[in-house]
Amino acid sequence: MFEDRIAALNKDTEAMPSIPYEKRIYTVDEIQDILGIGRNSAYNLVKSGVFHSVRIGGNIRISKKSFDDWLDKQMDTCQV
Repeated sequence: MFEDRIAALNKDTEAMPSIPYEKRIYTVDEIQDILGIGRNSAYNLVKSGVFHSVRIGGNIRISKKSFDDWLDKQMDTCQV
């Protein structure tokens, strides 16, 4: 009886459409990789306040939108 109910619930769950997940934050390590810079430089950049970041427990999280906007501005001002 319970097995049938569990099987029915599992079937219903599998039929549900998955909701796409959009990442909204970066870690300092991800910023480091994106920019190709060292750990100290990444932390200094975060401390400079050029994009929004928050400390959650012992971790620093950077707003993806804020960082991406900052990076776009940096790319716009680059001259090749």
